Amino acid sequence: MENQFIKTATLIGDATRAAILWNLLDGRAFTATELAIAAGTSAQNISMHLAKLLEADLICVEKQGRHKYYRFSSKEVAYAVEAMANLIPKPKTASKKETEDYPPIKYCRTCYDHLAGKIGVALTDSLLEQKIIVNKNNVFEISSEGQKWFFDFGINLEEAQKQKRIFLKPCLDWSERRNHLAGSVGAMLLNKMISEDWIRRTKNSRAIIVTGKGEKELLKYFKIVI
Repeated sequence: MENQFIKTATLIGDATRAAILWNLLDGRAFTATELAIAAGTSAQNISMHLAKLLEADLICVEKQGRHKYYRFSSKEVAYAVEAMANLIPKPKTASKKETEDYPPIKYCRTCYDHLAGKIGVALTDSLLEQKIIVNKNNVFEISSEGQKWFFDFGINLEEAQKQKRIFLKPCLDWSERRNHLAGSVGAMLLNKMISEDWIRRTKNSRAIIVTGKGEKELLKYFKIVI
């Protein structure tokens, strides 16, 4: 086990491979060319790094026509990569401007398939305060009131439980240093907000834009003031 851990840590520790994994946190699949551009390396070099990540089963590849698309092999890999970001040292001092004006990636972003950043944490705080979910020794559970709330909100919890993945879990946010909501429930919440046009993805970034409609709905359901 120790040798396997060292091998995996060494694999991820390479700058180019770390850049590949960081960009895959977008939740979407990318071609080798797109990942080479994101990592700032050549097509030949990216192929070598992708092969090593494939061999370690950290990523997988899907073929569509002439193109190959790379993504995480499992959601657990994405959670592990996001968790590693919490090791980034927190700035010792921050100016008033830096504190008040969040960069888009810290304000609202995707963490693979769920919502993160300041808005993601605020949404989770609201669910806890409203007792829709409860925190029991850092394990999230849905309350009886919460089951009705999710039904009224349009999220099928039975369907979420049938998925072959974690149902509900806290995920430590690397920019806020507090938990946001992950698991199949977190993914369904994100998809619901995107489909209802509360939030929109941005090109070539994990940053998420909150729409005018989203501002009203986030205030209505989660008491979040944008």
